[in-house]
Order: sequence, then C-alpha cells, then structure tokens
Amino acid sequence: MSIRALWVISHEKGECGTVSFSRRYPTVERRARGLAGRRYVPIPEDSDLLRPLLTELGVTDPEKPFVTSRDDCARPQRSPALEVHLEGQDGGTLWPLLAITQGELILACLPLVEVPLEPQPPLPSLPSVSQGLSLLAGLQTFICGAGGRVEGDLLASRLALLPAVLLQTCPLGTPLDTLQLGLPPAPSPAPAGPQKQPAWKPGVHRGRAVVNVALSEQVRSMQYGSRTKQDLWDVFGTVTCKCELEGVLPNVTVTLCLPPNGSPLQDVLVHPCVTSLDSSVLTANSIDDSDGSSFSGPYKFPFSPPLEPFRLCSYTSQVPVPPILGSYQLKEEESQLKLTVSLKLHESVRNSFEYCEAHLPFFNRGPLNIVDVRVSAGQLEVSREKSLLVWVLGQKFPKSLEATLGGTVAFSGQSPGPVDPLCTGLTAYIKLYFRVPDLTLSGCSVDQHSVQVYSSAKPRITTCECQHTKSTNAHKSLTVRTHMKKCTH
Repeated sequence: MSIRALWVISHEKGECGTVSFSRRYPTVERRARGLAGRRYVPIPEDSDLLRPLLTELGVTDPEKPFVTSRDDCARPQRSPALEVHLEGQDGGTLWPLLAITQGELILACLPLVEVPLEPQPPLPSLPSVSQGLSLLAGLQTFICGAGGRVEGDLLASRLALLPAVLLQTCPLGTPLDTLQLGLPPAPSPAPAGPQKQPAWKPGVHRGRAVVNVALSEQVRSMQYGSRTKQDLWDVFGTVTCKCELEGVLPNVTVTLCLPPNGSPLQDVLVHPCVTSLDSSVLTANSIDDSDGSSFSGPYKFPFSPPLEPFRLCSYTSQVPVPPILGSYQLKEEESQLKLTVSLKLHESVRNSFEYCEAHLPFFNRGPLNIVDVRVSAGQLEVSREKSLLVWVLGQKFPKSLEATLGGTVAFSGQSPGPVDPLCTGLTAYIKLYFRVPDLTLSGCSVDQHSVQVYSSAKPRITTCECQHTKSTNAHKSLTVRTHMKKCTH
C-alpha cells in the first residue's frame, strides 16, 4: 500500500496553475512498472500533468464548461479518484489519481495499484486508495490548519516543512499512522483511560458539541427525443459532515434510509474514517447491471470524525425518470429563428423551488436584435450583447406542472456575438437551473434521531437535504442535467 507520487498545486479559477511541491518515489515506480507490464504508464513531468489534471477537475477553461471526455453521461463519476488522460504522443491514462481541493490549493497523489488494471478493479477493493485519501487529508490539515485557509508566508513555510513531514509520515512512499478501513466496529462509549492521539488528527475540539449532516444529489440526464436512442440519466449523491466533538476519538453513527419502494444505493465510496461497513454495501455497483437487491438499507456508517468538514460517503442510485422533461424546437424562417420550448415537472418532485430559471444562449450569430417571445409562466429577460434569453420561472410551476415558451428572434450581424464550435446551424441548447430544498430524487434521507454520538458531551444535531439542478436541453439531442448541490458542465 504505497503511493507513486504526490503534488501540491496552486491555482486560481480559469488560470493554468503552478506546481508548488511534488515528490516522486522511484522504488514504488519500479514496482508499478513490474506490476503493470505492457500497460505501464509513466508519470509525466509536472508541466505535462498540470493541464490534464486541472481540466479533469473542471477549474480551467471557464468558456468551455463541457468536456466530452469528462462530462459525458456514459462515463461514471468516481471523484475524488480521477482518470486523467495525458496529452502528447505517448498519451496514456493515470488511474486512480486522487485529488482534493482546499480553496486555491489542490492536493493530489497517485496510489500504487497492485492488482491487474484490466478489467478496472472497483475502488473499494484497493487499500492504497484509502491510504492515499488519508494521507491527503492529513496533509490538508497540516498545510491549511483547522481554519482551512492559509496564505502568503505561512503557506510558504508549511511547504518548506513538507519534505521533513513526508519523511516521517510517508517514508519511501508508504504512508504510516493512517486510519484503515475494516477496523473493529465497536461504536461504544469512550474508555475511561487516556487514548493515544492518532497522527491523522493533530488536535481536539474544545467547546459546544455540534454534528451537522448534509445530503445532496446531482442528476445528469441525456434526453434524445428519438426512438433510436435510449434516454440516459444518473443520480449521484454525497453526504457531508462537520462534527465538533470533544475527546480524542469520539464515535458517531449516521444512518441513511430509503423509502419502501426506493432503489438500493450503488457505487458507495466512504471516507477513510469509517470504521466498519457491510461488505454488500461496497459490492453493489451500476456497472454490472445488477439491481442491488441483496442490500436495500438502512445504511449505517460508524466513524470517528476528523476536525474539518469532510465527505462521509458518495453513491449512485437508479431513478425511473428525470425530474424535468423538456423539448426544444428551433426552425429558421427567412432571417429569423422560431423557437418552441416545453418543460414539464414530474409529479414526484415537489413544486416548490428556491429559484428556477432557464438560459437560452445563441452562438455564432451576432447580438440579439429583435425578440418577440411569450412565456406561459414566469418572465423573460433579454441580454442582447450576450445573445442570451433568461426565462425566470420563479418558485413554482403552474398547476398543470407544464410551462411553455415560444416566439421568434433575429440577430444583428454588425458585430460578432458569442462563439461555440459545436453550436452551429440549428444546434442549440437550454440550461435549466433550480434548487429544491428538503428533497432528494432517490428518496434517500438522514433521520436526525438516527444519528448516534458517543462523546462526553451531548451534541446538537442538524441535518439538511437539498436538490440543486442544472439541466441542459439541446435541439437535435435533448440533454437534461440536474444536480442537487454543486455542478460543473
């Protein structure tokens, strides 16, 4: 259980970024070469790795939010375990490259995979992945501290100490003193005697005990509107926690529940601080076309939390339909474009939004000149310079759960407008943004009363669920992309 290399990268949104620190382990790399054989992919120079990694994380090219190799619905998401496609003549793919972000810093490492890479093994079966995440979490705490933010001279001093820290915590590429998966569960009250302070937890909390649990889901959907192509959609969920508890190793158990007719969770990945888990939870996946009926919950996650906020687990789920169905028709008549949009909210989704709006951009045509468009609900805003229509639907769909937009637009060719190499001719799309609080599409929920805490002080427990959505409806191929908390497209 070793790592091949480690990087600390500084970046700003949209910038190319710089490698502030890197460390490679030749002895581990020699083992990787022997294990992989002909499929061995060497680690490139820092400058050659930087751009593919930032592209995979979605922090570069703000004018190009959609990258097929990264955002295609057919590609399963395994963040923070990335599959980085290298550029250049030799090419190749580095997997699993682990990366976590903290403000303008990115911490990444490449674990050694000691099993055959073809077929690609499931992530929960790779102990080096858990070791790598534990190492990155520890380095994140060392560099950024409990406050989670460090800048200027302090950052430089921490990076200067990093070689000495790695010499102690990761000699020859093998992390030490990291919390392992599969430890005895034993979520019991803390013993009376003193407990050893683990290396991955540099301090303890003093003050009021609080446990915050947040559940969010992201839905990506591709609707073709064609009998020859099957519509696709996926649900990705994450559970994040922030535990402020006294004691060296307090124990917490969070339980996820599903409705009686809910689909079992699949592709479950857990934080290294989880001390035990039913093996059937980790083996259910969406790749094998299995229904996952062997385990349908409740899903219990006992863990000893770190000081900083962390992602307890992530999962996927199969849902029968996407939350919003849409259609987008575009026709060219003389010098104008005639457009028709129809959106329908599924009856299972609560008709109560914090916000809901649709963006209709037009590319390669120049600024908007004439806009004659009517909507059945909400209001329309026009940005002529950006060639953009914004349809603000508000906080509710009509009682029929359907909303339509129709009319004509014309453009002025006197000055160039927004440019996109894909949206030529009648190819266009709609982006739909909305947020629904206290709702998940899969029905997965966290019961506040099911959160068990074994600590010296009684904590205040808060839970929340929300549905964020960003949908894209495209003419010719209709794409709907929804998400519950954060989304990149």
